[in-house]
Amino acid sequence: MLKKLLPATLLTLATATALTLGALPAAQAAPAASAPSPAYAPPAPDGRVSTAFTLPGAKVYPEGIATDPRTRTVYVGSYADGTVYRARPGARTAEVFLPAGTDGRHTANGLRVDARGRLWVTDSTSGVAVYDTASGRRLAHFEVAGAGALFVNDLTITPDGTAYLTDSVRSVIYRVTPAQLAAGSGALFPAYDLKGHLTPSPAGSFALNGIASDPAGRYLLAVDMTAGDLHRIDLRTGAISRVALQGGDLVHADGLDLAPDGTLRVAHNTTNTLTRWQVSPDGTRARLTRTITDPSLRIPTTLTHTPGRTLVVRSQFDKGGPMGEGTPTTFTIASVRGF
Repeated sequence: MLKKLLPATLLTLATATALTLGALPAAQAAPAASAPSPAYAPPAPDGRVSTAFTLPGAKVYPEGIATDPRTRTVYVGSYADGTVYRARPGARTAEVFLPAGTDGRHTANGLRVDARGRLWVTDSTSGVAVYDTASGRRLAHFEVAGAGALFVNDLTITPDGTAYLTDSVRSVIYRVTPAQLAAGSGALFPAYDLKGHLTPSPAGSFALNGIASDPAGRYLLAVDMTAGDLHRIDLRTGAISRVALQGGDLVHADGLDLAPDGTLRVAHNTTNTLTRWQVSPDGTRARLTRTITDPSLRIPTTLTHTPGRTLVVRSQFDKGGPMGEGTPTTFTIASVRGF
């Protein structure tokens, strides 16, 4: 078996601690930059990767992405400084929606737009904030309770409006209920503890990362990207079990997108791979149905699917970002047709 590389968003604890101070590791002597990415590319054939739109800025290092299902507006978060970008339908260049440092935000990891059009943004160093997409006004914020290392990573929202968030250091899932959201602020406490369920991983590595929810509100799916496992959390009983994977694994899996028909789309960061799975109706099994590996994905971290295309974040974390030295090219969001 090949030695596993540490995934893009799975930094060492030392790096994660540095990020709590709001700084990415500084790039050292960088090689010459490669040719810049095109600002836009026309739609590609099914399974082919093209460019949907660009992100302004020299060191964006995007991580999270979400689509507003009502308007098709796309939001992208910067891991480097917490900027949140907005790309309206048809736009070839995104605009800044929430500037860096807004409300003290250091990073913008997981992004979701809920059924009422509110944008949820996780900050790996503290918790999650909720914004009005019309005005950009912060509506609510929640911070992790207790001292010690943490890394709030990704989130999902169930049909009843409850948000669930993964912590990659503490290996827990936090919860924000509609009643807590209405209150406007509060502490994040673990709703589910997965430490005893995860495969032991090397010291300093992260495991728990992407999370998705059953459109019917019965269960959550959370990925252990180091072991390549997928875990099912029953929202009625609280039972935690391992999903039976057929045809492959989820090593290096980062962002998850679960469609109403049971199609699970996954971004595998360091291998520049996308996989598609068919999840059984009860969420206990998943069968691999398609794999796309393309170096032009440039360390894909998260993805969002709408009919006709899948948008994928090209993080370029290995180009002067948290994964290594180098100089990034233009930051872009990829479009994959027919995936």
